[in-house]
Amino acid sequence: MEILKCEGIRKVYGSGENCVMALDRIDLSVDKGEFVAIVGASGSGKSTLLHILGSVDQPTEGKVIVEGTDISTMNRTQSAIFRRRKVGLVYQFYNLIPTLTIRKNILMPLSLDKRKPNQEYFEQVVNTLGIADKLDFLPNQLSGGQQQRAAIARSLIYRPALLLADEPTGNLDQKNSKEIIDMLKLSNRNLNQTILLITHDEKIALEADRIVTIEDGRVISDRFRSSAEWRPCPDGYHSILQGKRG
Repeated sequence: MEILKCEGIRKVYGSGENCVMALDRIDLSVDKGEFVAIVGASGSGKSTLLHILGSVDQPTEGKVIVEGTDISTMNRTQSAIFRRRKVGLVYQFYNLIPTLTIRKNILMPLSLDKRKPNQEYFEQVVNTLGIADKLDFLPNQLSGGQQQRAAIARSLIYRPALLLADEPTGNLDQKNSKEIIDMLKLSNRNLNQTILLITHDEKIALEADRIVTIEDGRVISDRFRSSAEWRPCPDGYHSILQGKRG
């Protein structure tokens, strides 16, 4: 079932001689439960795309439809409510509130709406992410990897339509990076969570079910793991996908 659809997304910054085309007619469709890696060099437009998908920013042209709703025309208040209820955002910096316990940080999106958590689902999330014994700790009492797990739990607590992760392992060492990716895969599998992961790391990208490669604001390749051309090679994902433009 299609959960996300982008139609002709363009994003332009500035005007005249200072005009910069960040995204150039992006078309993208994602089904519920997919784990998609969006890859590309710095400045390729991948973070701009993620911000538009999460209603943090609006496209200059085009539509973004999430669960049948066009979010590209929402005002700031509507966008803020949509993000809180429908989008889980995970960044490389955890953005936990330092004076609140891990439990309160995770439940913050629900608290803002004055909603009570589903205790069974809450326990499923924290157990899946391995932080059930850290709920009464403050963020600075946890390791970087544990804080990122808490940030992921917070992003999942509203059962969002999409979980958008922007370089979520960029602030972690190799061991913790692997654990975080494993946690995302577990959330994808056990909770049927739709995930779009932005990364420049080939090894991380190859953990996803699908790789979308962006270059100069355009999708130049879109391939599933089952495709014959999905093979690790010394030259990285650009070689894996070379010549497969679409």
